[in-house]
Amino acid sequence: MGWSVVQLVVSAGEVILVIELKLSSIKDTRPPEYVVRFLFGGSCTVLAGLIAKKYGPGVGGLFLAFPAIFPAGASLIESHEKMRKAKLGYDGSKRGRFAVSVESSGTSLGCVALAGFALVVWLGLAYANPFAVMLAAAAVWLLIAATLWAVHRNRVFHGRLRVRERHKIT
Repeated sequence: MGWSVVQLVVSAGEVILVIELKLSSIKDTRPPEYVVRFLFGGSCTVLAGLIAKKYGPGVGGLFLAFPAIFPAGASLIESHEKMRKAKLGYDGSKRGRFAVSVESSGTSLGCVALAGFALVVWLGLAYANPFAVMLAAAAVWLLIAATLWAVHRNRVFHGRLRVRERHKIT
């Protein structure tokens, strides 16, 4: 287990969701992997800027919302899971794909929450203090993201956890 800097516990009925930021995972990432992430993210940002220059900021903003880090991050998650299993003498391909699918479900929920953030900013910036609007938008994002994840976890994974407990799968 790694050292957690931030630990947020969200309760939704009987589901407890723990959101953590683990600094220990930084040591698992090698410098070339950071280069891949930054190059891919930077390329997406430059492309969004070029689109905004040609078609306007509204269209460019849509492309800037593309999760630039996710595709590179997903490939790194898969390779890390494969390496962990390889150290134990297993293939790890299936585990790597599963880890990426879990990550992508969280990413899609975060994107829905980001739409709530964008809506608050879009509606509020013309009428209120920008700092207050950004604070309110961040609060809306956190509320939507945590609620969606709690609902998703309760609905999708709750039955699987019972199966694991019944068969004592670790």
